[in-house]
Amino acid sequence: MTTTDTRPSPHTSSQEAAHEHAWATTSRHATSVGFVLYVRCTTCGDHRVDLQGHRETPPAPLSRVVGSGCGVDG
Repeated sequence: MTTTDTRPSPHTSSQEAAHEHAWATTSRHATSVGFVLYVRCTTCGDHRVDLQGHRETPPAPLSRVVGSGCGVDG
């Protein structure tokens, strides 16, 4: 028997299937703390703002995912 924690959410439609976002930078701006990156998912079009402190480090999200409501939060 399965628990309610393992059952699919009744509010999830087939169009909201989870996926891993493929972020592409649409705009990049230098600031005093590093680069602010405006990124868009190439799959669903969701947007997010990231901060990259140094060119050698990966960006980290500054905002939540905003967009189509695909059900994935970064």
